[in-house]
Amino acid sequence: MNFKFALPLVGLLAVGCDDNPGKGKPQAEVSSATPTTAAAAPAAGALTYALSQDNSKVEFVGAKVTGKHPGSFGKFSGSVVVAPGAIESGKVMIDIEMGSLTTDQEKLNGHLKSADFFDADKFPKATFVTTSVKASGGGGALFTVSGNLTLKGVTKTVTFPATIKVAEDAVDASAEFAINRKDWGIVYPGKPDDLIKDEVLLKLTIHATRPKS
Repeated sequence: MNFKFALPLVGLLAVGCDDNPGKGKPQAEVSSATPTTAAAAPAAGALTYALSQDNSKVEFVGAKVTGKHPGSFGKFSGSVVVAPGAIESGKVMIDIEMGSLTTDQEKLNGHLKSADFFDADKFPKATFVTTSVKASGGGGALFTVSGNLTLKGVTKTVTFPATIKVAEDAVDASAEFAINRKDWGIVYPGKPDDLIKDEVLLKLTIHATRPKS
């Protein structure tokens, strides 16, 4: 090995490790998809809140050796079904249009939509549907959420912490957690001298409101 060239490369890889988007963030537990029949039915008297795209965000941060790239999806829809005082029996459903992806680099937008990553033409939507919501203990708005996340035609159950607040006219929820892209068959390695990290940070900000009667 030519150490004259190897040492700078090692230094570059070491710097890249500090750019791991999931560093210091909760790691989602990933398992086989939960059958939808196993999901709890909404409680009697549950209300449906429509996702507000204006006040909600579906964001992510990916990284490679040379740095991080933030991104988001501009088009998504969904609903939150929950009975007042019974968050644990609620249900969240989100549909995301993969073609609405944008990042900090125009060239990267097209590559992420290609078959190397999300293959947006073949799989135009990603979905998330909760299968359980459990209080994390100690009261307050902290919960552990599990749900089926479908990306690129692959469905896995993810479990992660979230903050959820329910009011008479709105539901607000937020979560930030890391997943391994390879669990969903997104395996493009990147360039030999600019490898892509497996972890991707997902950031969800949900604001759903009751339709005015």
